[in-house]
Amino acid sequence: MARRQRSAGTGGTPATVAAARAGISFTVHSYEHDPAAPSYGGEAAEALGTDPRRVFKTLVAEVDGALTMALVPVAGQLSLKALAAAVGGKRAAMADPAAAERTTGYVRGGISPLGQRRRLPTVLDASAAGHATVFVSAGRRGLEIELSPADLAALTGATSAPIAR
Repeated sequence: MARRQRSAGTGGTPATVAAARAGISFTVHSYEHDPAAPSYGGEAAEALGTDPRRVFKTLVAEVDGALTMALVPVAGQLSLKALAAAVGGKRAAMADPAAAERTTGYVRGGISPLGQRRRLPTVLDASAAGHATVFVSAGRRGLEIELSPADLAALTGATSAPIAR
């Protein structure tokens, strides 16, 4: 069962600290992570009892050799071609997981778009605008942060584009 809590801005992960410092409205949701779950995002949507189109996974890709972050619903897949086009690139491929972890400061399955070691160019799938709030990783497996798509875009410097299929 998911637990809900409003972050007070003290402690937490770099993601929740970044959100609290920004003064935005958000809710942190935690659940017991199952290491055997086949999909981190699917597990989060199920544990939180929410539509998987509102739960966004954080993916790190390389576009023309530069690391780029893509936020897409767990119900869909990232179109690498659309991501490349969204940032004015020609070619995109998924980044090496070790490079993604080293650059963001988070482990796979817990990579948050917020509070990263190094801020990456970010593209948020356009479908996020159709929801009052969305969920993204709060910086560790079993922890999600719910916030408005506008606040998510503002905190990450994201551009919006149709990058999911």
